[in-house]
Amino acid sequence: MELFQVLGNSLWACLLQASTTLHGILPYSVRERLLSALGIVTYVSLIPSAPPGFPSSGNGLWYTTPGTVWVQEFLPIGNGYLGAMLPGGTSQEVTQLNIESLWSGGPFQDPSYNGGNHLPSQQSKIASKMQNIREAIFASPTGTIDNIDEIMTPGDTYGSAGHLVATLDSTGAVSKYARWLDLDEAVSRTTWSDGSTTFLRESFCSHPLQACVQYLNSTTSHVLPVVTYAYTVAGIDGLPAPNVTCLDDRTLSIRNYVSIPGMLYEILAQAQAPGGLVSCSAVSGASPPNATLTVLGASEVWISWVGGTNYDMTAGNAAAKYSFQGPDPHNNLVALLSSANRTSYAEILDGHIKDYTSLVTPFSLSLGQTPDLDAPTDQILAGYRTSVGDAYLEWVLFNYGRYLLASSARGTLPANLQGVWADGYSNPWGADYRKHLASIEKVILISKPDSNINIQMNYWAAELSNLDVTQSLFDYIENTWGPRGAYTAQVLYNISEGFVTHGEMNIFGHTGMKLGGNSAQWANYPESNAWMMIHAWDHFDHTNDVKWWKTQGWPLVKSVASFHLEKLIEDLHFNDSTLVTAPCNSPEQVPITLGCAHAQQLIWQLFNTIENGFEAAGDTDVAFLDAVISKRQQMDKGLRIGRWGQLQEWKVDMDKPDDTHRHLSHLIGLYPGYAIASYSPELQGGLIVNGTFTRYTKEQILNAAQTSLFHRGIGRGPDADAGWEKVWRAAAWAQLANETEFYKELTHTIERNFAPNLFSMYESDGIFQIDANLGYPAAVLNALLHAPDIANINVPLQVTLLPALPLAWSTGEIKGARIRGGITLDFAWHDGTLTTATFTVDHNVAGRERDVIVNYDGQVVAQFRSHGGYSQTVSSF
Repeated sequence: MELFQVLGNSLWACLLQASTTLHGILPYSVRERLLSALGIVTYVSLIPSAPPGFPSSGNGLWYTTPGTVWVQEFLPIGNGYLGAMLPGGTSQEVTQLNIESLWSGGPFQDPSYNGGNHLPSQQSKIASKMQNIREAIFASPTGTIDNIDEIMTPGDTYGSAGHLVATLDSTGAVSKYARWLDLDEAVSRTTWSDGSTTFLRESFCSHPLQACVQYLNSTTSHVLPVVTYAYTVAGIDGLPAPNVTCLDDRTLSIRNYVSIPGMLYEILAQAQAPGGLVSCSAVSGASPPNATLTVLGASEVWISWVGGTNYDMTAGNAAAKYSFQGPDPHNNLVALLSSANRTSYAEILDGHIKDYTSLVTPFSLSLGQTPDLDAPTDQILAGYRTSVGDAYLEWVLFNYGRYLLASSARGTLPANLQGVWADGYSNPWGADYRKHLASIEKVILISKPDSNINIQMNYWAAELSNLDVTQSLFDYIENTWGPRGAYTAQVLYNISEGFVTHGEMNIFGHTGMKLGGNSAQWANYPESNAWMMIHAWDHFDHTNDVKWWKTQGWPLVKSVASFHLEKLIEDLHFNDSTLVTAPCNSPEQVPITLGCAHAQQLIWQLFNTIENGFEAAGDTDVAFLDAVISKRQQMDKGLRIGRWGQLQEWKVDMDKPDDTHRHLSHLIGLYPGYAIASYSPELQGGLIVNGTFTRYTKEQILNAAQTSLFHRGIGRGPDADAGWEKVWRAAAWAQLANETEFYKELTHTIERNFAPNLFSMYESDGIFQIDANLGYPAAVLNALLHAPDIANINVPLQVTLLPALPLAWSTGEIKGARIRGGITLDFAWHDGTLTTATFTVDHNVAGRERDVIVNYDGQVVAQFRSHGGYSQTVSSF
């Protein structure tokens, strides 16, 4: 008999809290062994294999016990607008809710909020200080200075739904328990038997309905026991308590402010019970108001909830006084809820599954995996070892990464540092961009900067794996970075063209350079906009969506290039007539200097985008194009080989061989960029090194990048032990076609940084940070397919198949990959040998045809011109 039933809900809750407390100080495996030794045992399932209904392909996660620790064991569902975390309870399920736009701080809380910027009256003073900083860098014998605090501004903090508690009046002994997340259908399910009765609970978040749904039925009984639904929020000092009331007989209304003053949010939850009775009762005399839904005599029941805030992303401009404030969400939520419940549950579920599968199934991957249906996911992970690997778990993680991105990126806002899921207050880094939202019950107390890898890594796999989820990303950039970023460009840099952002962004247009200690190492990052414009170009280059490029992509790219065109200055330290950035930091390293390799490579790639995308945009501003081409020729390209054979991180040769920093900033041109991967001596070579003209070969540049990557370590330096840094290293080793180092790093990431629910941890057994989950599919794909960008679209596109195929994936297949030029690629391999590859060109590529060269095993195996509708299959290798 299960402990949950024997001891009752109250004591079980105490034990759950004890488990959570132990989690804070003990690793997962140690905590479980200790709890077991104490007799605190969770469910003992009698299910010997995956539960009925689990995908026969093995495409999912399954467990034999409920989750007790949010970060390691709860399972996520979401639709972009909403997110929820599920422990998989039986007689009681406590579902944690999140709303994508729910934040504290910003103009809702402080009417004087200005995105972390200086006042307009300070522009001339800041310009003078900036000039002094640059002169100090150029005059310094080391080309470095200590700080730039005088041009930075103090930071601020951001913020954070609660829990929907579903209770089933059933107290019998539980057996045959299982819970799972179906990655084919994006549905979380829990099944159990209570005596002779078997129950099934299904939960999912529907994107078409912008609602989340939880369904309960009994497969062996015609009438369910009494079911109740309530909303609970833990009391937090200083926060207003929510008003939980009956909107009507079937609907709970939860309204609250994050702070006073602050953002308003509302959740509406409505129960449906065919053949039964639903009633809503207010708790008499409760302060604050409280209410409960009760369901009687139903054969099945489901509850749908919608949520929103009075945040309006389009009100983040000067005309709206950067208020970001929209109307009360109530009327829109009523309409959404009404729409969600116009059909039967079967139709709601079917609509959700069809929407999700239409999104993810144009692409598929096989690694020759054999599904393990006899061991739950947590046990498979516990037995996983670096370099040994497990093709099945690696395949599930790939699909899970795409699931998490699809479930968090299709709302109004893009996926943030924790997707659309967060737990509690004091979420690390404020869960921002990189960092953002928390649960409605809490308020963010911490916010740390950075948009120099995380939001970018979230989307690395989107284009190549044919996942159409980027629109919210570009809308966010246009509406929150652009308007306030233009102000920042003017006031901070004295530049009247374009817009700029820095290390920290939020939903309120935070574009200033945040001061917090010696924070230049992460906050002095005006290249964040340039990196994101590479994503804009990649979207166009993969889709050939000319209409989007003309109306949104190109205006963004041109604006950012206009800013950097004015920001580059002549190098008066080396006096080599090149143009450099100054002051710059290599994220997130301390030296403040000039000509950081990361910045120079990014801006060079950005300027290439201008030339490559100019004609398709229909732009006639030839003077702008000529200025970009001229300055691109003059600028330092950020590629120098240093004294110990490394690719220098800074123009000044000061790299240390024992620097195992988490970032690979100076190798951005290796991956995900192309300044290194597609290096051209003719376009990038030719520089003065110690007074001598030098032109590196591609082999020299790649060897230097490899030296730097080796010395950077395996992603377990003294500064961090994160999953994302290992994923980046794995992708970089794949780019160098080193399958041994690639697989070692990838498998090390899995063993070291993934929790039993397969969430990636910032540090082992630590903090959830989704970028490794979302970057993981990109690293896998980079071992199987290379098609890096090129400086000029008139240069042939080099496609390399199976460049870093590990032995563990000796047989496999990819269908529906998208590569540059609007080309779809299907290919397969067997016993480590490529067997077939089919290239199909879109019909709408007129004017953007290009030459394609296909490489395999060091040989050219095919060449073609990408005319619209062209198709070619290669089967001789």
